[in-house]
Amino acid sequence: MQLAAVLRRTGAFVFAALALGCSTSPAPLPPAATSILFVGNSFIYGDPAGAPAPLVKFFRPASVTDLNGEGIGGVPALFKAMTEQAGLRYDVSLETIPGAGLNAHYDKKLPVIARPYDVVLLQSYSTLDAARPGNPESLITYTGLLAQALRAQNPKVDIRLVATWSRADQTYKPGGAWYGKPIDAMALDVRRGYDAAAAAHGLPGGVIPVGEAWNRAIAAGLADANPYDGIGAGQVNLWAPDAYHGSEHGYYLEALTIFGKVTGRDPRTLGADDPVARDIGIDAAAAGALQRFAAEQLAAKP
Repeated sequence: MQLAAVLRRTGAFVFAALALGCSTSPAPLPPAATSILFVGNSFIYGDPAGAPAPLVKFFRPASVTDLNGEGIGGVPALFKAMTEQAGLRYDVSLETIPGAGLNAHYDKKLPVIARPYDVVLLQSYSTLDAARPGNPESLITYTGLLAQALRAQNPKVDIRLVATWSRADQTYKPGGAWYGKPIDAMALDVRRGYDAAAAAHGLPGGVIPVGEAWNRAIAAGLADANPYDGIGAGQVNLWAPDAYHGSEHGYYLEALTIFGKVTGRDPRTLGADDPVARDIGIDAAAAGALQRFAAEQLAAKP
């Protein structure tokens, strides 16, 4: 009888333990990181030609994966840092070729690019076509070819295009393709080219309006419109000394616009004391203003 009682008690204990185990759900796994690839040239990797120190180009390179193995951080690393501050998980990679359009990436780097990413950002040559400035035909063609290759790897990939800024050297120097036109004209023409490429190949994510965010900062007076006649008191220069690439301010505004468009977060949530801005030499007043211009441009109708 004593043995039977012990068995009954032991059985009851085991049953209770099993029941308790079955009723307790395992801890949920953290969400997987979103994989994102940046494809572009120096307008993505952040090379301020002529500047004393390429703070953006080599910003936190260990935080991202440079598929070319060149140790570049660039705008992708700025984006990565912003997402971490926002509590988001992104696995960031970049593939860049200096002075290149999307045709070069397709012809030379397709095996590197064509992988199953969740999000891919494509940025082509600054004038749309180096030989025919303002002509979007090559952009449209190679956007389609890259989209086809990327969709073969992941049919649900979110492909977006990054429309870049007006080049001061193309606007103010004789012989420039936009010589004599207002400084905002080139960015608007570039945007139209990217819109055509996005529409031609069914890219629901559309175009990230970096150039128009620059236009907004210039129109508001924060950024000087013409670096060739000196930078006005209290203003910043969005261009590097070559009046072509971006300065730290210009690339920061680019990263803010990409951050807001890709994540859906308001860039102003980063705050004027954003350590990313501070680390590349941008003061709180300028950082807050640039965040506001990025947010306003993203909220504006295309």
